[in-house]
Amino acid sequence: MCGIVGVLGNHEAAPLLVEALKRLEYRGYDSAGIATVHNGRLDRRRAVGKLVNLSDLLVHEPLAGKAGIGHTRWATHGAATVINAHPHKAGAVAVVHNGIIENFRELRAELAVDGYAQESETDTETVALLARRETDRGATPVEAARSTLKRLQGAFALCFLFDGEEDLIIAARKGSPLAIGYGTGEMFVGSDAIALAPMTDRITYLEEGDWAVITRQGAQIFDAENRLANRPETRVQLDSARIEKAGYKHFMAKEIAEQPVVIADALKHYTSSRGTLELPQGLDFNGIDRVTLVACGTASFACHVAKYWFEQIAGLPADIDIASEFRYRDPVLSPASMAVFVSQSGETADTLAALRYAREKVARVVSVINVPTSSIARESDLALPIMAGVEVGVASTKAFTCQLTTLALMALKAAQDRGVIDAATLTQRLDDLRALPGLMNVALALSDTIARIAKDLAKAQDILFLGRGPMFPLALEGALKLKEISYIHAEGYASGELKHGPIALIDAAVPVIVLAPKDALFDKTVSNMQEVMARNGKVLLLSDAAGIEAAGQGTWKTLTLPQVAPLWAPILYAIPAQLLAYHTAIAKGTDVDQPRNLAKSVTVE
Repeated sequence: MCGIVGVLGNHEAAPLLVEALKRLEYRGYDSAGIATVHNGRLDRRRAVGKLVNLSDLLVHEPLAGKAGIGHTRWATHGAATVINAHPHKAGAVAVVHNGIIENFRELRAELAVDGYAQESETDTETVALLARRETDRGATPVEAARSTLKRLQGAFALCFLFDGEEDLIIAARKGSPLAIGYGTGEMFVGSDAIALAPMTDRITYLEEGDWAVITRQGAQIFDAENRLANRPETRVQLDSARIEKAGYKHFMAKEIAEQPVVIADALKHYTSSRGTLELPQGLDFNGIDRVTLVACGTASFACHVAKYWFEQIAGLPADIDIASEFRYRDPVLSPASMAVFVSQSGETADTLAALRYAREKVARVVSVINVPTSSIARESDLALPIMAGVEVGVASTKAFTCQLTTLALMALKAAQDRGVIDAATLTQRLDDLRALPGLMNVALALSDTIARIAKDLAKAQDILFLGRGPMFPLALEGALKLKEISYIHAEGYASGELKHGPIALIDAAVPVIVLAPKDALFDKTVSNMQEVMARNGKVLLLSDAAGIEAAGQGTWKTLTLPQVAPLWAPILYAIPAQLLAYHTAIAKGTDVDQPRNLAKSVTVE
């Protein structure tokens, strides 16, 4: 969600800014812009829509200067228009901003009294006007930024650029991530390391409340109390191959195809060649009486599956909460419980806020994340990386299955620590997990068949997904994927709930996708499927060969998946669910990697 870049360089900034913003496109955005200082003069260019529109504008109206800031905006306050696009400029000040300024209305009214009128509908322009008022009163750029930051309430990552200052960027963060990059006689700022990867691998992450005065010689970082802060510099190694499409038409297609490899990487990371668990020592379930799982979106469905695992494998009670609701219901947390927060980016605002709420109320805070340097990882007692590599597609695919794999290993560790699993059973469970990459390759081979089915699904206005047990959360995830990228209305239901209302929707125009491996619940799921077919419903059955045969006649279509250990079936069945969404979106001609209105990393509440 929203991307920030800043450059104090030795070369023209505009091309560097645009290239860096391209690397942040995965976050989702609806407008973009840059500002530079050249010969002491601050100027900017902004455009609505994709970055190519900004690039076209810069061809006709070039922007010179070796110091600049850039932004991709995901609209919150105000529509996606040029006047609402960043950077916002007020007099001698330009600002780019991620997050939400919660008290902007009060500040706007105060500024209006002093004659500083706002042109846009955004909360961000208020920041620029505050800084302008300070400079008009004689403040230096640093003083103006510092005074402005004191007035702001809410979540933000900010970069300030000033007229006449070709060797100065001021950056600040509160709630939204921001990183500083170090070059040779150059300095950079970015929402994350991906944006800065072509320019530097030397990164310092600002901590909560930090602000920094950046010149080409380095950065002075101050904490929330305006004390000089010593933040560590880290080397970030990004596999550039995982940031490119590598011959695939879309990042999503590439990331779906990568799943056998990244799942194998995760298993290798957390298990030994001897077939034993090798999770960090800090992950100790002794004395833990409950696990509370908190996440948003796709990650929350991974938690739903993990609830089954923790309870069935380890006998450990598990609660699930949507992060955006968690702290507002005043949850009762046991001091002997473990709170697990799951987030691909590690910067999800709702999940981070939930973590901070729970931190002093539970025995241990554990995060399951894809970015080990993220805010959620840094603020946890223990962070478990899922080993998915960079995920660019907005609709999560490989991160979801890597989250599931990591949570499965956690459930096995809980069972081991609690003494409810013997060595032979643990070895078998791990062997079954290690079989998954090979089974996933078989599932990926169904892609062409799924593409043909998707051409019919693309004609539907409504689609239902059904599943029982741990396949129920996968039905929710399958429906979410389809909604996200094809814009078809889809819902996931527990199969047994069909007769309690949703069956009223069934007719020949509503495809019903049934996720049903041949397991202990299969016969009950088939009964529900028969109820659909008795009402002229079109059933697409996903099962193994034994399940397809046992289901009998009457289905519209079938997809035959390899047999898998029932416990781990959700990980395998995620592949066809993702491919169904992907190919349906292709058939409809939607923007697969950057679906409308969505952002990859949601850093506002």
